[in-house]
Amino acid sequence: MTILAGLMMGMFLAALDQTIVSTAIRTIGDDLHGLSAQAWVTTAYLITSTIATPLYGKLSDIFGRRGFYLFAIVIFVIGSLACSFANSMYMLAAFRAIQGIGAGGLMSLALAIIGDILPPRERAKYQGYFLAVFATSSVLGPVIGGFFAEQGHILGLTGWRWVFLINVPIGIVAFLVVARTLHLEHTRQDHRIDYWGAVALTVGLVPLLTVAEQGRTWGWGSGKSIACFAIGILGLIAFVLAEAKMKDEALIPLRIFRHRAVTVTVVASVIIGMAMFGAMMMLPLYMQIVHNASPMKSGLMMLPLVAGMMTASITAGQLTARTGRVREFPIIGTAIVTVGMFLLHTISADTPLWQVMVFMAIVGIGLGNCMQALTLIVQNAVSPREIGMATSSATFFRQIGGTVGVAIFLSMLFSTVGGNIKTNLTDEAKTPAFQQALKSGLADKELMKDEHAYGILQSLANPKSGGGALNNVSEDSSVIARLPKAVAHPFEAGFAQSMDHVFLLASGIALLGFITLLFLPKIELRKQSAMAAAAAQDKSNAALAADGGAARRADAAADGGVVAGSTPADELIADGAALSGTDADVTEVETAPRAATDSSTQAQPAAGASAGSARGRQSARDETHDDVSDAVAAAIARVEARKHGEQVDHSVARHASHDE
Repeated sequence: MTILAGLMMGMFLAALDQTIVSTAIRTIGDDLHGLSAQAWVTTAYLITSTIATPLYGKLSDIFGRRGFYLFAIVIFVIGSLACSFANSMYMLAAFRAIQGIGAGGLMSLALAIIGDILPPRERAKYQGYFLAVFATSSVLGPVIGGFFAEQGHILGLTGWRWVFLINVPIGIVAFLVVARTLHLEHTRQDHRIDYWGAVALTVGLVPLLTVAEQGRTWGWGSGKSIACFAIGILGLIAFVLAEAKMKDEALIPLRIFRHRAVTVTVVASVIIGMAMFGAMMMLPLYMQIVHNASPMKSGLMMLPLVAGMMTASITAGQLTARTGRVREFPIIGTAIVTVGMFLLHTISADTPLWQVMVFMAIVGIGLGNCMQALTLIVQNAVSPREIGMATSSATFFRQIGGTVGVAIFLSMLFSTVGGNIKTNLTDEAKTPAFQQALKSGLADKELMKDEHAYGILQSLANPKSGGGALNNVSEDSSVIARLPKAVAHPFEAGFAQSMDHVFLLASGIALLGFITLLFLPKIELRKQSAMAAAAAQDKSNAALAADGGAARRADAAADGGVVAGSTPADELIADGAALSGTDADVTEVETAPRAATDSSTQAQPAAGASAGSARGRQSARDETHDDVSDAVAAAIARVEARKHGEQVDHSVARHASHDE
């Protein structure tokens, strides 16, 4: 359990840092005078963590997990410490990139290590706990980030800098725990490192991830976006060609996709990643914009989603451990996610908060049934020695799906929200309640001090002035909470309607994931851990090599004639006994038939006098082609005689001891 605690702390760090910055980024941008560059802080982290994930998996398969996991913790802590001392947004982005290099190994290697030390059925139980940690930290991120962002100074440092400093003590404890308790046996495999694949993957992903984050700002049809798409596609083509050439040495060997379970699971991981990250990104926005929640409060409002994920993941893990069934859980999970997303599609600005939380819990239950099962299926489908590559690949494709999903959902949200707000303003502007609230707001002396809020009121009072209201809202959506309630309602309704469209799309994507998972084949989980299976595989390979050598010696003896004093059968018996470490007599029974087949003249004398005399009248050439069954019987008879003699000796010894 101590090892698990260390691994969970590592995963907690990685998941926490994916969301903790989101609620503090505006404060950070204002303090560092670079709000326009805020997207690069997120993009840099995303790019390096995504690219590093498959590298950690492959390299840890070759050189061992422990060293790379400790390395990932160290790099993450160094990057976090550096982030806390950044004095510009671009410096912060560079340090976040260092963080991402460490984060790429924290999550994937934690699951791979669990795969090494636990068999799949037991693994499901513990991976449920890991998913619970992931969900909890993902939601705690906005809460903690919002808390620190609201603080002026803590211990002499600006509040937002503690968003990164909090990682340092947790990382140090995780390092010490893992270094002290994690000791995995690993036999280094001599493999070529896929440098060209790594370079091609970097060339392909960097521009694509960049345009996914920046395309909405640049414009999807702009020169920058088109260039990123072109370079990214060429890079991915080069990556596929490099992987095909490297074959088994590749970062992601293409042969693993021959397993239908792997192919289906990878496709489903991309799809579910889109739905999951899209939901987890959209719901806090709904809470903050529509329900006027603070960043910290919006994080707490996500607890039903977390509770659903935790409950479902732990329950699914326990059931998998008891029954060995895993295929059903992601299928059921995606069905539940589909229903939950569709229910979220029905919410509006006036929907009671408790109802929204119920829908969130349904989505959480669905996701909890999916995530760990998909990782487990991929791990179970590949060779035990490739579990690191398999785990990192599953994480990698899920991250890619999440990135694409967030880009699509945000683009959809902001491309439709303006039209929806205008429609609602047109419908409500003529109502008495709206007009009265507008007049009261313009006469409010306190509200006059708020430049953005008062500017919106003036724009609404004089529509001919243009779209100033919408421009102000797009720059700072928090201004909606400072408007009179009747005036704010059209803006809230517009955002809610746009989010409804997003949730409807997410529901359709989840449905596609459900259909995809129906093609999963029947899955039988291995009963051994990856380490035990790898050790058994090594023993089996050694046995085959030893048996092959012994067979060749026997063949050589048969071809060259039987030399006086040579005993091919006895040599095989000794080889088998030494290899297996079991009783030599038992091994002799298994190996003697093969020896007798190759050199029957060595086994025949023990078969009895009559049989021997009958065969003695034949030529030496005929002797070598005698019936194999006689040779087998001879070998068995010899073993039984030896055992009987040993039993008699032991019995005599016991009686002698008793008489004394």
